[in-house]
Amino acid sequence: MTAPLQHDLYVRGDREQAAKQSFVTGLRAFVLNDMAGAMQQRYTQQVEPRIVREQGAAPASGPEVHRAMKTDDLFRFYSSVRYNAQEMVWRSTLRPLADAAQALNAQVDELSQRTEQVGGSLTLNDAVELPKNVAALDVHLAPGSYGNDTAQMPWLAGALYDHGLNVFSFGAMGANLDDIGQSFAHYVKHRYPDFTPQHIVDLGCTIGHNSCAWKQAYPQAQVTAIDVAAPCLRYGHARALSQGVAVDFEQMNATDLRFPDASVDVVFSSMFLHELSVKDIRAVMREAYRVLRPGGLMLHMELPPNDELTPYDAFYLDWDAYYNNEPYYKTFRDQDFAALREEAGFSREKLFHAIVPQYTYMSPDAFAEALTQDAAFDDKTGRLADGIQWYGFGAWK
Repeated sequence: MTAPLQHDLYVRGDREQAAKQSFVTGLRAFVLNDMAGAMQQRYTQQVEPRIVREQGAAPASGPEVHRAMKTDDLFRFYSSVRYNAQEMVWRSTLRPLADAAQALNAQVDELSQRTEQVGGSLTLNDAVELPKNVAALDVHLAPGSYGNDTAQMPWLAGALYDHGLNVFSFGAMGANLDDIGQSFAHYVKHRYPDFTPQHIVDLGCTIGHNSCAWKQAYPQAQVTAIDVAAPCLRYGHARALSQGVAVDFEQMNATDLRFPDASVDVVFSSMFLHELSVKDIRAVMREAYRVLRPGGLMLHMELPPNDELTPYDAFYLDWDAYYNNEPYYKTFRDQDFAALREEAGFSREKLFHAIVPQYTYMSPDAFAEALTQDAAFDDKTGRLADGIQWYGFGAWK
């Protein structure tokens, strides 16, 4: 069953709609755990030995594994089911949102009145255009992508993302989809207890689910959540207010931050860079370096780089680049992550990466204990499946 989100804008739908969402949630979990496990077994027991017999060596990269698997019936079946399940995520959430449009409009309006009480703000800017990587295709196969709205539902893309991600993640991303933000904010708190940021910026925040987590972890800090998509910001602002969390939402492009030099303590992003061209990624890194104060932190939660993975795991994670409308996905993961940071101005000795357990799925003591262990890349790193660990990389200025 799809678990309800813990805020006032959650729409459950009627019994039939709820049943459809629960079915899709279960299907997604089956595909990414059971079917994915069977596919990996097929590769190790049949496909790879055949390639070794025919070519004298096992595939040495993700693309080589992909070429070997493309004609395999199980991979083709897996890909077909996974693709259709992705479309079903959005179909199962669009109808309940449309049915609840009038009530949601009233609720968003009512929540906006809590700004004075809760704090936070919403600043939209018509001069900020949706870039082509957002406007020209349905990212993740989501209808209308991040800019989708209507006169009746000016928050539609945000609501669709929130409810769709809840179905998509089959309970693996936290009760309010904020486990990534909670995990990395508390990783920083545990590893660097003397670090007390006053201004935290979340790049490509979408609906601010992880921005809220940073504010909860560092209540004394100003948290600014930026995105180019106004529908997501409208919804995210109301969503934060419904949780009593004061976050400043602002329409802004991460390649052109409107903050003064050396004015920010943390620049964070989650699952954002892989949706950008390499040119834009470099611009984001340069802007992060510019706005950070000396001693400030840049931290990006992302998919692990291909050069840190086995050929099979690289192939598995690259599936979205070929079949899920994420054209920059593999190109990003093929980059030298250290070089990207150094080119932006960060010193090599201040670079780091982290593999972090899921904070909201364990006790604080267990989380702290896990951070004392040397986590290594494995087939669960960055992979939405049982036993997931989040991957992040960053630098201190």
